[in-house]
Amino acid sequence: MSKRDSKKPEPAAAPFHNPFSGLGEKLGPLPPGPSTPTRIEKPAGPSRAVIRFERKGHGGKEVTRVEKLDLPAPELERWLRELKGALGCGGTVDGEDLVLQGDQRERLRGLLEARGVRRISG
Repeated sequence: MSKRDSKKPEPAAAPFHNPFSGLGEKLGPLPPGPSTPTRIEKPAGPSRAVIRFERKGHGGKEVTRVEKLDLPAPELERWLRELKGALGCGGTVDGEDLVLQGDQRERLRGLLEARGVRRISG
């Protein structure tokens, strides 16, 4: 017999060891969950936003400007950081506006709606 033909016998199948099987006895039953599912509401965001696409004044580069958010400066910085991460682009705060690099109009509309902006124009 060659080495290929000789197979080692397989060990007998042992029952699966579940490390969590004894927890129910030690800790008791689980507490009951909520009786009705909780409703997830959209966060309350600004009441409106205006999205504009610009090329002038940016050296021929395309930018998307988000205006009329009426957010305080720290909140604008936080929104910009999160939108840049979600869109995968660069951007800056210009006064009370967010300026994002590239044509982001289509994708930006859905992101703003998810953040609770009620009326989006542009």
